[in-house]
Amino acid sequence: MPPPLQARVIGAGPTGSLAALALADAGWTVSLEDPLRPDQLTARRRAYAFTQSSRRLLENLGLWEGVEPLLVPFHSLRLLDAALQRGLTFLPDDLPQPSTSGSVAPIGWIGRHAPLMEHLLETLVRHPAITLQLGETASSAASTPPQLVVAADGPASATRTALGIGSWGWDYRQQCLTAEVELRGSEPNQAWELLRPEGPFAVLPLGNGLTQLVWSAPASRCRQLESLPPAAFLDSLMAVLPDPLEADALREQPRSFPVGLRLARRLSSGKTVLVGESAHRCHPVGGQGLNLCWRDVAVLHRLASMAATGSMAPHRIAAAYGRRRWPDLVLVLVATDLLVRLHSNRHPLLLPLRRSALALLAAARPLRRLVLGVMTDGLPRLRPGRSLASLAPW
Repeated sequence: MPPPLQARVIGAGPTGSLAALALADAGWTVSLEDPLRPDQLTARRRAYAFTQSSRRLLENLGLWEGVEPLLVPFHSLRLLDAALQRGLTFLPDDLPQPSTSGSVAPIGWIGRHAPLMEHLLETLVRHPAITLQLGETASSAASTPPQLVVAADGPASATRTALGIGSWGWDYRQQCLTAEVELRGSEPNQAWELLRPEGPFAVLPLGNGLTQLVWSAPASRCRQLESLPPAAFLDSLMAVLPDPLEADALREQPRSFPVGLRLARRLSSGKTVLVGESAHRCHPVGGQGLNLCWRDVAVLHRLASMAATGSMAPHRIAAAYGRRRWPDLVLVLVATDLLVRLHSNRHPLLLPLRRSALALLAAARPLRRLVLGVMTDGLPRLRPGRSLASLAPW
């Protein structure tokens, strides 16, 4: 029996950690390395939105049962154009494949970074096929060269730079400010996406009246909000929240970070593949970021499984990965960019277009299912004999 295939994963954030677990699940032995210590990897204070595509990947890897208790489900998503004061609500029936089990399927879930990373690291430590090299123990040395290298070392990827892979993209004039706030007035398990002229604004439920705000605004505005004392910050927040939301308390110091659109010119080089933010970044509108990264992992898992069973040569994985990921990446990056540009202004010629789009979405469930399907699953893969038109739900 031939020895297991070997992979090296660079970067142990949520995407790199999941990539290591996916490769091990496919039958590979994996070395996972990161210059950060475990306490540094878990220290990031933010929350993620998880869609059905991420849930399916975790189920396929046997991880969902351990991750689900760490997440807060939301069963409705209120989309509101603040300039028009019009909106609509996405419900579980708008999912492309509504639940038939009798229980209500969530549209998605919200989870904090720290508990998720702690769980992933604990799972990695226990896995017999994975070797962890974190912090001072991290080393690029290996006894035998791996058949696959996975670069998951973030937007400033040293691996991508070393390979000479450039990127397309730009920085937005906006920044994103995150804060944990006690809110009341929202329906239980409801998320909000407010499309405002200064930028998108998300309200993500964390349970027990707590919410994570993701507030996009010009950089100067974000810096000013960061510097405010809690009472003044809540006053500024109340000025932008729609009815019936009301802010009661600020639970953590607001923090802002720059946002941009970035896509690597190539997704692979030799036996190295770029996954997650080493390959792409998008505006956080719609909570697409982590889910897009984890769909990279889902494709990598399928290809690694094929190589482990002998149906694909290991040296073909990198090129096949790039071909399979391009359509989804381009679709999501273009869609998020257009959404930000369309709504982050008050141009009078665009207002009728936005009003008509909302009215059409509100009136046509098939269209809502198509939109929500792209938001939760990305671009569906075409099977032989199927056309793009066949993917529409009507």
